[in-house]
Amino acid sequence: MSEDDTTAVPTDEELETVAELSKRRGFFFPASRAYGGVAGFYTYGPEGAALKRNIEDAWRDRFVTQEGHMEISAPDVMPEPVFEASGHLDGFDDMIIECPECGTSHRADHVVEDATPVEEAESLPIPEVEALIEEYDLDCPVCGESLIDVPVEEFNLMFETNIGPGTSSPGYLRPETAQGIFVEFPQLKQYARNQLPFGVAQVGTAWRNEISPRRALVRVREFTQAELEHFIDPETDEPPLERVADVELTLYPADEQEAEDGDYLTMTVREAVEENVVASDWVAYYLGLARDWYERVGVDMDRFRYRQHLSGELAHYAADCWDAEAELGGDWVEITGFAYRSDYDLSKHGQYSDEEFTLFKQYDEPKTVERATVDPDMSVLGPEFGGDAGAVQDALYDLVERDPGAFEDDTVEVEVDGEPCTVDTADVNFTREEVTESGEHITPHVVEPSFGIGRIVYTVLTHAYDRDVVDGEERAYLGLPAEVAPRAVGVFPLMDKDGLGERAREVETDLRQAGLAVFYDDSGNIGRRYRRQDEVGTPYCVTVDYDTLEDDTVTVRERDSTEQARVAVEELPATLTALRTGSTDIADL
Repeated sequence: MSEDDTTAVPTDEELETVAELSKRRGFFFPASRAYGGVAGFYTYGPEGAALKRNIEDAWRDRFVTQEGHMEISAPDVMPEPVFEASGHLDGFDDMIIECPECGTSHRADHVVEDATPVEEAESLPIPEVEALIEEYDLDCPVCGESLIDVPVEEFNLMFETNIGPGTSSPGYLRPETAQGIFVEFPQLKQYARNQLPFGVAQVGTAWRNEISPRRALVRVREFTQAELEHFIDPETDEPPLERVADVELTLYPADEQEAEDGDYLTMTVREAVEENVVASDWVAYYLGLARDWYERVGVDMDRFRYRQHLSGELAHYAADCWDAEAELGGDWVEITGFAYRSDYDLSKHGQYSDEEFTLFKQYDEPKTVERATVDPDMSVLGPEFGGDAGAVQDALYDLVERDPGAFEDDTVEVEVDGEPCTVDTADVNFTREEVTESGEHITPHVVEPSFGIGRIVYTVLTHAYDRDVVDGEERAYLGLPAEVAPRAVGVFPLMDKDGLGERAREVETDLRQAGLAVFYDDSGNIGRRYRRQDEVGTPYCVTVDYDTLEDDTVTVRERDSTEQARVAVEELPATLTALRTGSTDIADL
């Protein structure tokens, strides 16, 4: 067989085509359909679960194994204080607007983006979103009722639950896997032998009570994240930029987005750092690392970019953030966020918990430094401040570490529960003394690449879908990289008679024992069997024919080119493995 020509899939039909294929061939489909279904939840079928697992394995290989990081698996449910400390209770919100006629709730920023030229309404404050709804006279997308003067409010996205019977221990389904890593830092630093830098990865489920789930796997309520938290000393630790210095990036910085004639910047990682387009060397390192990984798993680099967050978009924990975005059906969709989280998370958990979220940094040589201390006279503070005396004492301890100069006047002021408390400096016994220290406790900073596995699965499926004409017949196929394809090989008997079926089953067993994912098919003519495997992205097919019975060779057929070669059965496992890893090519056979 040979490929005759190619026909493109119209962009506006792309997502519908992929959704239909995914349901029919078992990649993904809405969950709980027998009971009417629930928006935002999807089941991965046999093909989709295998594709998802292979992408996760490729992620672990690149970002855990090759980088020398560790991996953990933390619980999905965590107690309320974790999210109070992390800021999610107060700051993990989306904008919601409820139609006064039909009662349907919508994300207000999506209503604006879908009906106006505004592209990033999520980054705008609520009053500006309300003004845009009035300016463009926007209606409810469901019933058409006007949304002018309907209030836009904040809606927290976390799923709340109770831990144990009753309501005494509130908890939440984690909205990101990251907090499961941060709260275990006191233990994890020991496994890293208290040496920075070190990375901790996790692949697991996250939960967000989305206002309006939509677009298949793009916006769902349950999804898989692959996250890496890389703990660094910001003063001394530098990434190995030379590994990715020449990787070319397509960048869309914030200032280009805000300019009238803004455009993409194409430059290497080295150039992006030298020209300060990407401010953090660590973020730049992971942009370069991830770019090659996306191509490895099947993302079309002609439909890919890195976009910097605008100031209004930044999460409460992020000092800077870039999104990897893929073009799907004419829209740009975030598939990964690369954030410099500074010391926000560890500092917050250190404040809210009884654990130490710092790490002792040993000096090369002991240092003699001036240290300011206080020893508050509780016989004075007790009568003066009563039950708040202990809190005043703690506030004085914190202040002397942050600002020793505050104790140079006759009085010093601290804040307790939002109220100012003035103390005579003479009563706090402020002193300065020289001490010799062998090191100091530091709070590491965090660099976080956070990958949305479901969105990457959807992107890979969408970008892999293609059509061509083979031997005068139109063919639809998924050009998935062999590494992530759900099946490694299809095995067919030319016909199920004369012992061909029995020999094909023996070949199937041998390949399975060699660790290859095999699909056996003896239904219909050989051309139809090829087409079925092409449509689910199987990279190679093996046909057992009458020559096999004579010389113990089989036909190996490659999906994209449809080229074929004869291979000895005893060499088949090694040959297929070499083809999958790219160490040989069908033309070499």
